Amino acid sequence: MGVTSGKIFVNLPVKDLSKSVAFFNSVGFGFNDQFTDANAACMVISEHIYVMLLSEDYFRTFTKKPVADAAASTEVILALSAASKESVDEIVYKALSNGGKISNDPIDHGFMYAWSFQDIDGHLWEVLYMDDSAVNQG
Repeated sequence: MGVTSGKIFVNLPVKDLSKSVAFFNSVGFGFNDQFTDANAACMVISEHIYVMLLSEDYFRTFTKKPVADAAASTEVILALSAASKESVDEIVYKALSNGGKISNDPIDHGFMYAWSFQDIDGHLWEVLYMDDSAVNQG
């Protein structure tokens, strides 16, 4: 027995589920309707990565700990890869033009480029491009 490298489901609490779904749709993400209802929406990042946007009340049913206010504190930084530097900018600009906020200024190391934003609930998202040929595989 052990951990398999299958799928990952990230669960995020959101204040207004329909507004969060509209925000992420405008950024370019799709949703799996089979796992979406009045309490939760299954955002598809890739065939192996999903983000479950959960209304805060529903999210609380999964934990005995207080739910962090992402607008006031950082609980996680979600990093996503992009196909190019231009794709990084495109995703972040879409987020900013639909209610997101800049988290950090772009960082360009030549072989790696990253830019980050906050979604409408304050969750931190970093989008990055890395030239795999410049990375030491050893």
